[in-house]
Amino acid sequence: MSTNEALSDLQTLFKQREKEFLNDYFTFLRFQSISTDPAYKDQMISCANWLVNHLEKMGFTVETWPTTGHPTLFATYMKAGPNKPTLLIYNHYDVQPVDPVSEWKSPPFEPTIRDGEVFARGAQDNKGQCFYTLLALKLMLERDGSLPINIKLCIEGEEEIGSAGLASILESKAAALKADYLAVVDLGIPGPNRPAITLGIRGMVTMEVTAQGSSSDLHSGCSGGIVFNPIHALIQIFASARDKNGRITIPGFYDDVVVLSKEDREKISWTFDHDEYEKMFGAKASGGELEFSPHERAWVRPTFEINGISGGYTGTGFKTVIPAKATAKFSCRLVPNQSPEKIGPLVARYIEKNAPDGIKVEVKINPGGGRAVHSNPSSKVVKAFAKAFEKIYKKPCEYVYEGATIPIVAKLAVASQSELVLVGLGLADDQIHAPNEHFSLDRIQKGMQVICHAIEILGKN
Repeated sequence: MSTNEALSDLQTLFKQREKEFLNDYFTFLRFQSISTDPAYKDQMISCANWLVNHLEKMGFTVETWPTTGHPTLFATYMKAGPNKPTLLIYNHYDVQPVDPVSEWKSPPFEPTIRDGEVFARGAQDNKGQCFYTLLALKLMLERDGSLPINIKLCIEGEEEIGSAGLASILESKAAALKADYLAVVDLGIPGPNRPAITLGIRGMVTMEVTAQGSSSDLHSGCSGGIVFNPIHALIQIFASARDKNGRITIPGFYDDVVVLSKEDREKISWTFDHDEYEKMFGAKASGGELEFSPHERAWVRPTFEINGISGGYTGTGFKTVIPAKATAKFSCRLVPNQSPEKIGPLVARYIEKNAPDGIKVEVKINPGGGRAVHSNPSSKVVKAFAKAFEKIYKKPCEYVYEGATIPIVAKLAVASQSELVLVGLGLADDQIHAPNEHFSLDRIQKGMQVICHAIEILGKN
């Protein structure tokens, strides 16, 4: 059977049973698998159990791996034999909280189709991308009765909270996870008709700080001008951490940063449309280190960001107090050679050292940080997926980087001893992590086809 005939058969199968497949997809989306909130533990377990049943019906051998948090699912189909390569595919079944609920146009856990887009929490990140991956394997097995390579699936339940559970068992599961290739199907493409492979993602470390100024809130008329306001203290410290051009001033922060080589730069599509970005997000691309282009700042440069700050009275009306304490959450995105284990304490010491007189500052470094990771554009698995994208989209495949973080990727690649490829069909305006997250039905079909064709190519290598 030719490649065109094989892909045509898949399309036919998809169209004939689209209603059945959408029902499965919607069932997956209805589980309120919010990993960060203990109130949803039962929903997490129910979602995992549904996946186990779904995979077993497909013909996979499935194990549920207990972790320090939510379980990881490990499924295998190894019938291609020892002379064929093994591809490990990573997805996750947990999702972000839905707040603010009032901004959703339809209930976040009741999937709704509008203009060819499925709206629901997890529609794209990562249930949509996980679903078309499983659909690809299901249809290949139904069409051919077998798979051309060995497949291992690692579907975890804590990606959205740092993957601490999976990280805690990687060493003990290294033998089971061993593979020739690792495909992380949790990324995106630059535009609806711009196929691309992601060659790298940034790492991350997250922190929380508490600034204490007094034993209780104080009257701002009696104590204003005497005590140092903890909110002002945090503002002052954070402001000092960056200069007017966005360069981070924390001593030692850039020590391990490696600049991309000319050869690597020339492989990447750096095109950035300022007007389109502003139209999409209602924001100008004016942040970060201004000496670099927007995509360089977002993809291959480290950052220091305040993610939330609170203190004092924020209710209705007004209350003239100087708060006893203020808190903030902040994070750093990291690039290759930077480690969370080094940058976290480095930043924490800077914050604590620069506390004004009269302010006690304590910094907590959160667990679950991850290192940046880059893949080799010349590897067999990257080339296979690039060819698959080009076949399905009928366009050359671009190469990009991604500024976000999937904390477990670097550790999973090491544990599995595999060559890495980062792929996916997410778009910047899919509203992941925000109200009205959505994923288009045509990308479910195209994602399925890309996965199928890449597997077929790897089976011929």
